[in-house]
Amino acid sequence: MSKIDFQELVDRYYVPLYRFALSLSKLEADAADLTQQTFFLWASKGNQLRDRSKAKSWLFTTLYREFLSRRRHEVRFPKLELDDVREEEMSISPTVNAFDSATVLQALREVEEPFRAPLTLFYLEQFSYQEIAHILEVPIGTVMSRLSRGKTLLRQRLLSKEQTLVNKVVSFQSEKKEESRG
Repeated sequence: MSKIDFQELVDRYYVPLYRFALSLSKLEADAADLTQQTFFLWASKGNQLRDRSKAKSWLFTTLYREFLSRRRHEVRFPKLELDDVREEEMSISPTVNAFDSATVLQALREVEEPFRAPLTLFYLEQFSYQEIAHILEVPIGTVMSRLSRGKTLLRQRLLSKEQTLVNKVVSFQSEKKEESRG
């Protein structure tokens, strides 16, 4: 593939691949690394793809495989992440009536990976069930099952976040009333 074609491919798919990588890895640096590795692999092996119309699927499949490979490595050689919980708690925006996209994406990141990947591919990247099955290398029935279960898990997390926010607002209002009385 020529440099122009490669640049067009990067321009077209970098952002969707990065979003998918971020939904899987949960960390911006890891998502950027996965995305760059995917394009590196395309540059070195992409010419082996016979049907160029399958480039998007090839890229997403490759990124997912890279993610799984890194995950297996991290299970064997875990790294310590300090203050992860503290950062997640601080990133939640205190709204009661509606969730902003950051809150929804945070809840999505909390969903277990087998369910997060199909949710991201279907709702954020607009892949069909068949394409998701191909990318994740699972039967189409598994994709549909994981989407259903994933939506339930995401809904539970969002409802939990909403209840937490409601409790914070009620607590804050109670404190203000006590201050105004005293």
